[in-house]
Amino acid sequence: MRSFDLTGRVAVVTGGNGGIGLGMATGLAEAGAAVVIAGRQAWKNADAVRRLESLGPRALAIEVDIADAAACRNVIDCAAERMGRLDILVNNAGVTVRKAPQALSDEEWERIVDVNLSAAFRCARAAYPHMVRAGGGKIINIGSMLSIFGTPWAAPYAASKGGLVQMSRALATAWAKDNIQVNCVLPGWIDTDLTRSAREQVPGLNERVLARTPAGRWGTPADLAGLAVFLASPASDFITGTAIPADGGYSIMG
Repeated sequence: MRSFDLTGRVAVVTGGNGGIGLGMATGLAEAGAAVVIAGRQAWKNADAVRRLESLGPRALAIEVDIADAAACRNVIDCAAERMGRLDILVNNAGVTVRKAPQALSDEEWERIVDVNLSAAFRCARAAYPHMVRAGGGKIINIGSMLSIFGTPWAAPYAASKGGLVQMSRALATAWAKDNIQVNCVLPGWIDTDLTRSAREQVPGLNERVLARTPAGRWGTPADLAGLAVFLASPASDFITGTAIPADGGYSIMG
């Protein structure tokens, strides 16, 4: 369908070299978008680019740690310069630690909030003038079920992901006049390296997830691809400021 066609569009996906980020980047490439991967690990970046290029559209990677405030603007400007424009930003990069709140150091709190929330704002702010020049744009912020729920072992992660939802709403209201839509995706329990380590560290997690999820399984990164295409495409031009769970029904269970 033409309303889902991303041919000629350019997307930047932070943390797009694996997991949910690569699942979304793959969906965008399949829909015709050129994709720029922003990630820290060069070998993972290279693998991701090869995978995306095999789908047809142009792809490239920029090695960057978005915890560096200046790097956020640099990676966005570099992507727009090398690709000629910028239409889509997926703020996916994120980190966490699993500790009780009283065991967290100031440094751990600050790094998690900085990477998950502050860097997303900086990238969005840097993307804004490029999207204005392009006549509009799409920003997709990756939140979490912990934007909704509480947990005893992820206070800074939950705070940062909850903040992403409210930031998305604020940016959506500020930039609607510029034809920029800003939405948030709240992934459920998706099978990634991050959640595999959670299953190792949190006894009984796998069993509890399966018992509560109506779909009866963990999600996969590919389960996020279609949602990414929808929110990045003209099909969602009248949708902004939303927070959409993608969790197999986990969040609707009592």
